[in-house]
Amino acid sequence: MSRPVKEEDMKIVVTGGAGFIGSNFVIHMVKKYPEHQIINLDLLTYAGNLENLTEVENAPNYKFIRGDIADRKFVFDLFEKEKPDIIVNFAAESHVDRSIEDPESFVRTNVMGTTTLLDACKEYGIKRFHQVSTDEVYGDLPLDRPDLFFTEETPLHTSSPYSSSKASADLFVMAYHRTFGIPVTISRCSNNYGPYQFPEKLIPLIISRALADEELPVYGTGENVRDWLHVSDHCVAIDLILEKGRVGEVYNIGGHNERTNLEVVKTILKALGKPESLIKFVKDRPGHDRRYAIDPTKIETELGWEPQYVFDTGMKQTIQWYLDNKEWWEHIINGEYTSYFEKMYGERL
Repeated sequence: MSRPVKEEDMKIVVTGGAGFIGSNFVIHMVKKYPEHQIINLDLLTYAGNLENLTEVENAPNYKFIRGDIADRKFVFDLFEKEKPDIIVNFAAESHVDRSIEDPESFVRTNVMGTTTLLDACKEYGIKRFHQVSTDEVYGDLPLDRPDLFFTEETPLHTSSPYSSSKASADLFVMAYHRTFGIPVTISRCSNNYGPYQFPEKLIPLIISRALADEELPVYGTGENVRDWLHVSDHCVAIDLILEKGRVGEVYNIGGHNERTNLEVVKTILKALGKPESLIKFVKDRPGHDRRYAIDPTKIETELGWEPQYVFDTGMKQTIQWYLDNKEWWEHIINGEYTSYFEKMYGERL
């Protein structure tokens, strides 16, 4: 299929573009495709941070709009006004622990937000709707079977309210493709790491706490295995799916970088010259998935994607980024970043 985003003057709406992965993707697209208009649509809930986007905020092909993808009137008005060619849907509540405390907000954003966007696509037409999903929809794998991996054919088998909401959204995306002919693609990625990750997630949390010589909470015995994907490799993969991906298909992104949580923590401590005595094992998360591991054969063979980062080099660079950008995450920990929106946009609204 020819690339939608190579046509002239395309309008690409990126939902959740102020979050960790979304902001990295927005920056990638704004810089790579100056001929296209990139619209960042984000509600700026707790993990949305416009300070992630300072390097592109004045770019002529970039625009930020604040809004809620589950607000039907807002979404339809946006489509009426902007007439987007492509939607890339990152917008999601994404923290498993928060989903255990408050499942309903995950249903609203992750499921109803997705179906609202799909309804607008049905009404106004779209060249591509891309759904950004997660390998967590597959459930988990046993620790004693390193030969097993998630493929695109692995049945959905969710563990948490978060992964259940994402799997539900994926099913709706495919149903709208089949029922209404909407041209869709879905990507399911492994755990991301890299710049601009919200400090409640494992890697930035450990970096910020270790630097302050605070205890480092590690669930259970730290044996849970995750497959780590550098965020820039993820962005390139989604770009490729928009370019060459087959409509109606799922693509797994990740692979080849499995580490236990304890290994990740120890890697960070070593890089920072901090003692392992900071590690504190805490009561495990309810229903904690044991191992995630992706088989990326399909995207590698069909689309020619291959990651540029191996974990060790990517991790070194990520730790350095957090050291070089202390102000960014200290603002978040202090809650100051929420005032950035008012400073930037308060007078314009």
